[in-house]
Amino acid sequence: MKSILFILLWGSSFNSFAAEETIPLLTIKDHQFTPSTLKVKAGERFKIKVKNDDATSEEFESKTIIVEKFIAPKQTITLTLGPLKAGEYEFFGDLHPATAKGRLTAE
Repeated sequence: MKSILFILLWGSSFNSFAAEETIPLLTIKDHQFTPSTLKVKAGERFKIKVKNDDATSEEFESKTIIVEKFIAPKQTITLTLGPLKAGEYEFFGDLHPATAKGRLTAE
């Protein structure tokens, strides 16, 4: 019985660790997102990290995902989003919308 409990606990911590390793990173540099496109699994909650390498603030925003999040200069935030239906979702930097643009694809 102890062996089964150990295996179950070990497996659940491994899954948590593996999920942490796969959080995509969006970087804001020169008021642009890199990469400008991300893919996620449709129908599942997901996390993304957004790192602002600029000396000015930015606001990560998406009207289709329904999210607005302020990011101070030289800071990193983690967003938990979804689940999303299969499709494409635009996001942008609200303070620099002409250059800070991106797309998230849920497959």
